[in-house]
Amino acid sequence: MLTEQERKAEPIWLRIARLLRWDKPSGRLILMIPALWAVFLAAGGKPPAPLVAVIVFGTLFTSAAGCAINDLWDRDIDPQVERTRNRPLASRALSVRTGIVLAILALLCAAIVALYLPPLSFWLCVAAVPVILLYPLAKRVFPVPQLVLSIAWGFAVLISWTAVTGTLEFQTWLLWAATVSWTLGFDTVYAMSDREDDLRLGVNSSALFFGEYAAEAVAFFFACTAAMLACVGGLMHLYITFWIALVVSVAAWTWQYLQLRNENLPKAVYGKIFGQNVWIGFILLAGMIAGILTR
Repeated sequence: MLTEQERKAEPIWLRIARLLRWDKPSGRLILMIPALWAVFLAAGGKPPAPLVAVIVFGTLFTSAAGCAINDLWDRDIDPQVERTRNRPLASRALSVRTGIVLAILALLCAAIVALYLPPLSFWLCVAAVPVILLYPLAKRVFPVPQLVLSIAWGFAVLISWTAVTGTLEFQTWLLWAATVSWTLGFDTVYAMSDREDDLRLGVNSSALFFGEYAAEAVAFFFACTAAMLACVGGLMHLYITFWIALVVSVAAWTWQYLQLRNENLPKAVYGKIFGQNVWIGFILLAGMIAGILTR
């Protein structure tokens, strides 16, 4: 945990940035990716630039709000977890009142951006808010809280797709299922680094729920992701570039599974695998854009 002297020396803007996780772009980008998958596929690879900007800023504000809300819920738990003990609310570098104000401001910014969207997309944004607010509570009462987070992530697909088409189609739900499965996979990996602390504190996680089969669960989730994406590619007649990207992604996920089978894996590797999924997501996005423009 940061010392009192270090807390006072750190600039306020940096403490705010750390609360909103703007110092860790991987978590912001990995929420943005499914939204970009949806908007580019729904728009035939050529979405309007203003809509893409709305999605980018909307995901940034929503992610920031989610991080602040999560830390408010966990301000008394985080100090007892090695990975989170230096978060601004956990270390008391920021007050609870400041955290609440920042969470509200981020939600207001997201709401303002959402006003650009058509009615169905806007109301899907509204429907996502309770899930975002309650996710941190899920780890206290629900055995697989990562499923709640995955559902929250899935709203990014529904919102972005309907912003283009105004409707929810069969392939929309396939892409939603791929996003939920993918999120369950990479967030279970993320939770694997906290297993000892979560078990000691009585906090639930998918990594604890699946126990010794956590690596196999991650492999299953990634396999479901690949299968759902393949169905989307087939239904939308995406060109070979998409399939190349999907094969590369499956190879990367397979390599990650082989690493996760090592019971003595250093904790830092779990974070690296999480970060690798950002690049996998962008590889898939590039494959989707090229695959739909050249079909």
